[in-house]
Amino acid sequence: MGPECETTQHRYIEESEKSSAEIFGYKTQGWRKAMCIAGYIFSCGALLLLFYWKPAWHVWANCTPCNLQEADVILLRTTDEFQKYTRKKVTLIDLSTLNLLVRDTSDRLFIADKDSVINRAIRKPELKVRSIQVQKIRYVWDFSMNQFQKVGSLDDSNSCSDIHQKFGDGLTSEEQGIRRLVCGPNAIEVEIRPIWKLLFKEILNPFYVFQTFTLTLWLTQGYIEYSVAIIILSIISIGLSVYDLRQQSIKLHDLVEEHNKVQITACTKDEGCKKLESRYLVPGDIIVLDERKHSLPCDAILIDGGCIVDEGMLTGESIPVTKTPLPHTENTNSWKTHSAEDYRRHVLFCGTEVIQTKPSGKGPVRAVVLQTGFNTAKGYLVRSILYPKPMNFKLYRDAFKFIIGLTLIGVLGLIYTVCVYVHHKKPAAETVAMALLLFTVSVPPAIPAALTTGIVYAQKRLKNKKIFCISPQRINICGQINLVCFDKTGTLTEDGLDLWGLIPSQARSFQEVHSFASGRPLPWGLPCGAMASCHSLVLLDEKIQGDPLDKKMFEGTCWEMENSSSAHSKIGVPDTSVIIKPGPNASNAPVDGIVILHQFPFSSGLQRMSVITQLIGRDHYDLYMKGAPEMVSSFCRPETVPADFTKELHMSTAQGFRVIALAHKELNMDKAVELGSLEREKLESNLTFLGLLIMENRLKAETKPVLEELSAARIRSVMVTGDNLQTAVTVAKSAAMISETSKVILIEASEPRGLVPASIAWQLLEDSRHSAAGISDIHINIEGRTIPGRESNNYHFAMNGRSYQAIMKHFKSLLPKILVNGTVFARMSPGQKSSLVEEFQNLNYYVGMCGDGANDCGALKMAHAGISLSEQEASVASPFTSQIPNVECVPELIREGRAALVASFAVFKYLTLYGLTQFIGTSLLYWQLQIFGNYQYLIQDVVITLLVCLTMSLTHAYPKLAPYRPPGQLLSPPLLLSVTLHVGITATMQICGFLFVKQQPWYVELAHHRECPPANGSLASVSTANATGVSSSVLSYEDTTLWPLTTINCIIVAFVFSKGKPFRKPIYTNYLFSVLLLIQLGVCLFLLFADITAVYKGMELLCTPTLWRVSIFLMLVVTFCVSFFVEDVVLQNRRLWQLIKKCFRFRSQSQYRKWQRALERDPTWPPLNRKDVAQSSKTEVYVNPSYEHSQE
Repeated sequence: MGPECETTQHRYIEESEKSSAEIFGYKTQGWRKAMCIAGYIFSCGALLLLFYWKPAWHVWANCTPCNLQEADVILLRTTDEFQKYTRKKVTLIDLSTLNLLVRDTSDRLFIADKDSVINRAIRKPELKVRSIQVQKIRYVWDFSMNQFQKVGSLDDSNSCSDIHQKFGDGLTSEEQGIRRLVCGPNAIEVEIRPIWKLLFKEILNPFYVFQTFTLTLWLTQGYIEYSVAIIILSIISIGLSVYDLRQQSIKLHDLVEEHNKVQITACTKDEGCKKLESRYLVPGDIIVLDERKHSLPCDAILIDGGCIVDEGMLTGESIPVTKTPLPHTENTNSWKTHSAEDYRRHVLFCGTEVIQTKPSGKGPVRAVVLQTGFNTAKGYLVRSILYPKPMNFKLYRDAFKFIIGLTLIGVLGLIYTVCVYVHHKKPAAETVAMALLLFTVSVPPAIPAALTTGIVYAQKRLKNKKIFCISPQRINICGQINLVCFDKTGTLTEDGLDLWGLIPSQARSFQEVHSFASGRPLPWGLPCGAMASCHSLVLLDEKIQGDPLDKKMFEGTCWEMENSSSAHSKIGVPDTSVIIKPGPNASNAPVDGIVILHQFPFSSGLQRMSVITQLIGRDHYDLYMKGAPEMVSSFCRPETVPADFTKELHMSTAQGFRVIALAHKELNMDKAVELGSLEREKLESNLTFLGLLIMENRLKAETKPVLEELSAARIRSVMVTGDNLQTAVTVAKSAAMISETSKVILIEASEPRGLVPASIAWQLLEDSRHSAAGISDIHINIEGRTIPGRESNNYHFAMNGRSYQAIMKHFKSLLPKILVNGTVFARMSPGQKSSLVEEFQNLNYYVGMCGDGANDCGALKMAHAGISLSEQEASVASPFTSQIPNVECVPELIREGRAALVASFAVFKYLTLYGLTQFIGTSLLYWQLQIFGNYQYLIQDVVITLLVCLTMSLTHAYPKLAPYRPPGQLLSPPLLLSVTLHVGITATMQICGFLFVKQQPWYVELAHHRECPPANGSLASVSTANATGVSSSVLSYEDTTLWPLTTINCIIVAFVFSKGKPFRKPIYTNYLFSVLLLIQLGVCLFLLFADITAVYKGMELLCTPTLWRVSIFLMLVVTFCVSFFVEDVVLQNRRLWQLIKKCFRFRSQSQYRKWQRALERDPTWPPLNRKDVAQSSKTEVYVNPSYEHSQE
């Protein structure tokens, strides 16, 4: 929130981790409210409905602006491009109901933590707190800061010692009561929305309101059959929608309800420990974790003991994660800052399951409640489902604009009708009724529904292919994807790793490789000790569980694992330790076993893990470390790192191997030392380098064909991984993400250090392999050489997460230039993955993200289409979940997205033409005060249009991806031209029919005969004989001519718009639609040529000479030929449009296209073998505040 003064009525508030909203203060005025109530009554509720659609108008009408401190109504406006308004009422929380012991409240701190926002939010002496609730999160007014502050979590400014001192003994009962009232219950409550509420929300949709108005008008005009049909279909549609929403509400409620009923042991200062329901927990409470398995009802900071948790509910990956207590460090830094990116190792997240606890010598495992309710990690996921990020897709905005355009045409029709009927001196009631009727004809009521039919069918086809979707609206967006980010491990490559070999190090040189394929057991030594003990594996139910990499590494030692027992405790082994012993197949070792005393868990931010171990029966302590080779070597003494370390690492990673470095340090420790109080930074220093563990990570068989298919379709592929940069580049080349002829430029950016400014260096991958020291520190002239043949853009950038972070902070202007050719991003943290996806989106790419759903969670949510490879049917981690555990789902999803998008466009164009065709026909009949008959409308509306809309989208996706995307916007020249030309063709045909029939010798203005004359009779004589009848609003030769022209034209347009290749299969493969068109055409031709009096009577048609009916048929044939030629040969001719674009010098306005064109003209790009220095350091830094998983 900004630093505005207290008199302002406008500030900012964080709605969620990824979005914020402007907040405005308003005061309700009594007289304004009275005026509005009067308006509701006099407008018969129309004004109230308008305010329902426009909450900002409701506030502006009822209230006057004021400063936020005095406001009783708050207006929120999102800061994104949608600028959506929300109205909130300020509520007062009354603390006087608590019967606080001390009544003198003038200067009393109600909360022991003097920095707590609750102290600053209590208005004295009334003891009231002003609050609002936004997206399930409660905010209270901070009188000191003059802004709304979030409550429900501990302040991040607390240091490690603050957490222990302020909250280590628990809260008092009184403070607990205050926090409970202000913060609200610790419950993730998802209401099962009542059916009547869902029903009203659906019915009050502007579309259904307009439809209600239309149907009411039609019913008053006696158009009962079609009105009833539409009412029945609307009821079914609304019913299905309400049922679906209700079921989703029930599922989500059932998913979270169990969390609200957990029994937990909580401790207070004055009442000790007792069992209570988890909903009564507040931030700052002390909870005790017992040995049984149970789900965590809140986010909590572990302060005593350790535990192992299963975070599968949040990450989709059921791997045990070890949690360690927050150290009791004496410093003033925030506890999160102290732990850097690894603070999550101390946090137990809500919704995760505690599967094992490890009490310390101090007593049971204890934790401080950090966040409650919807502030928790699980609450964040539930809120992301309840309030999904709105996707800005031009199709839906354009559809709205298109409907407005059709409405304006309807208004013109309304004016035209009034003029005609007034000119003929018709009654006002009839004039208004007919004018409104023509107005409703121009906007087909099925248009909004038409945009979803393709999506519904595509969703069903995806489900049949084991791809599940929780956000159906994104299927259309998938049709526009032109860049896909892939995680590497488990996505492009196999989940499992195979041990290839161990390269031990001794005397600053690498020794002979130990090959695991040989079957020889690994000889005892420090490398063997590191592999046996430096992991996070646990023994649960006699089964080893944990990270697949750790399991494979441990299995390579042939050692065994067991939990400590009472027998072990007699020889000094702690009860909670894990014991590693040589197995029957292991090599001889001069030790009885190793005890793992303490773990510093692995995190993708720190890129390492370490353990403290003790040899059984000896006072000998060791620290083992494993992790990224570059990271581990930086903690080792330089004299222990082999001189050819970089060369050996490059050789291994260049072959696509995954490389883990091992290191060791002997510790001089006292038995009585408290392990939890040891500082990791001091322990992890001056290590001895032990060697490199080489693991093979094979590509999945499906990876290369899929990436080649995407490349052929001109869809960019980008790798975003937590693995080593060189390994990632090699895998990218093996998978055809980078072609053999392409150059790879490594980018290395560094943060400023002291007086040395931030720098960025560029080097060809081939050059880097020949340099053990990497890029030279010599400052190279800025006019460095560039790649030969650069005009073909045949180069790729590769970088690691550290460089990406430095570029974001100090070289932001270079980022777009790098991203348009950036292909490999390695050692990326979860937050950096999300940031990268967002930066690609800022360049106007439509981004897909495919990952395993664990540490890719943020990026999967951020992307336009996130696909999680999971065995679950649906994952809250991403919009799409594939049960097929490989990347074949990516092109499948894009194919279906393209088919759904094209289908939506086709149905939309069809309905537009149908509405305008009917509009033109009705307008021509209005000229002589006539109209189509009810059954004539019924056949057009139900028998043809409705069935076409329901079946046109059934055509399956074309199996091959085209090298270009379908149009992504309705207001594009080809589509607008298509609609305009077809309307012109239709109008020409209808006007010709309308005028030509008047020129026929047998034509009379008033005709009432339906029967055809006998074979020897004259139509003219029959016409004359009947010409004296009363005028009819339907029966006329104009109506009899225009109806078949209008109706069969709807069938022609449906066929012409059902485009097949390149995005959908040919129309004849859609059997239902093809047969339906033939039946409809047959029925219409039967009605045209049948000389059956009963048919003419029922349809309100007149008999015309056979020759005229043949003429009508020939007009339709000509119309079909012209329409087909215009649509298929001209408008769908890609080469023609490319030629037109070239002639008019039209160029894409997408940001990435602009950058590509600019870089093609830049002779100095890409830079090579040079180092640039930042002119001035910027302070901004990307921080991802949402939950991140700690494993790669």
